[in-house]
Amino acid sequence: MAITRADMDRKIDEHFGFEASDNVEGVLATLTDDVEHDIVGWPTGPTHGRAAARPFYETLFKDLSDGRVTSLKRLYGEGFLIDESLWRGKAPGRPFGLEGRDRPLQFRLLHVIEFADSGDIKRENVWIDLAAVLQQLPQD
Repeated sequence: MAITRADMDRKIDEHFGFEASDNVEGVLATLTDDVEHDIVGWPTGPTHGRAAARPFYETLFKDLSDGRVTSLKRLYGEGFLIDESLWRGKAPGRPFGLEGRDRPLQFRLLHVIEFADSGDIKRENVWIDLAAVLQQLPQD
């Protein structure tokens, strides 16, 4: 049985909800055991498996807080979706290696998500508008 748009929306919204509440276990539960996790530009490069994705989320939740993701547009295909979103929150840590100093921050994200037949995320590819981050978190 093919995964529907509604199924994809439910899963990605669940994933974003766990991210908003800094729930590492919840986020990881939305992924397949053998997930390919690729945050473009992240020092490790693409990782494989839930355990390998964990350090990214633990770091993310230390570096960013009060995050809200607003989906701006979604495009769908057979077993995948592309989500353009806006992230808003604060930067108490060192997001992307920059001193946040608890400043407000917002940037666009592009998620390319592939789903397993089970409905879980089997590949997460994320592109971040780093130029916007650099403009908002200038380093003195």
